[in-house]
Amino acid sequence: MRNKQKGFSLIELLIVVAIILIIAAIAIPNLLRAKIAANQASAVGSLRTLNTACIAYSTSYGTFPGALTNLGPIASSGNASSTSADLIDSVLAGGTKSGYTFKYTAGSSNQSYSITATPITAATTGQSMYYTDQSGVIRVDTSGSGASSASTPIGN
Repeated sequence: MRNKQKGFSLIELLIVVAIILIIAAIAIPNLLRAKIAANQASAVGSLRTLNTACIAYSTSYGTFPGALTNLGPIASSGNASSTSADLIDSVLAGGTKSGYTFKYTAGSSNQSYSITATPITAATTGQSMYYTDQSGVIRVDTSGSGASSASTPIGN
């Protein structure tokens, strides 16, 4: 007599594992590209937020901020001031958000500024570098040499 065993054979299990691996090989690169695109969109949004915060700061205090942290949350005193204007959140004020590092540079007498957004790791967090200044125009560089005032504006 033949014993009836329940379960899957080794061949059946290997076929299922092979199918799962094929699906993963297709899906993982798409997920990485989607994450890079999300990080780049976040960087552009953060630059827009920083431009708006710098204009609001300039309206309140007569000059642009001397550092990115001046736009950050209120310190322990409880009131907004020129050193903690409470215009951006603590994550963005820290200079790193969504795989990008933001570098704020104040111009002479704080009458101008420039901000660059550079990916932390180009292969996994973003492929474009961004630049903006008091004009409010966000510029992009995809060559890896660094974005500047001569880079192409977004949308062109």
